[in-house]
Amino acid sequence: MLPNEILKRQFLEIVNNQLKDNAPPETKQTLDRLKKEGYSDADARTLIAQCVAAEMFNVMKHNKPYDNKRYVRNLNNLPAFPPED
Repeated sequence: MLPNEILKRQFLEIVNNQLKDNAPPETKQTLDRLKKEGYSDADARTLIAQCVAAEMFNVMKHNKPYDNKRYVRNLNNLPAFPPED
């Protein structure tokens, strides 16, 4: 398995855990919205995983804690790709 495939699976696992725990609830709301917009379940989860990846990148790059407001903002802006802030 390639490293990118491993990372993708890990990010999708985070999305699955967020959905299972309903934490944050915006993850489920975003999944439902994207599916209503015509995305498949798998594609919608992959888009959400991009927000997870972007948030993790920002946490590591800036050495700051997880920012739920930024994460939710990125979810709300999907399907647009999350910016690097």
